[in-house]
Amino acid sequence: MTPGQPPRIAAETLMQNAREIVIEYHGFDYRLRITSNDKLILTK
Repeated sequence: MTPGQPPRIAAETLMQNAREIVIEYHGFDYRLRITSNDKLILTK
């Protein structure tokens, strides 16, 4: 990691072979999913 740069994490690491995951942040759930066109979508 370069100083001043945000951490870089591969999507495959986050998704763990799933098409959708839920990320909890400040008591709210956010869904990160891979679309049929292989795009990432984050929704609340």
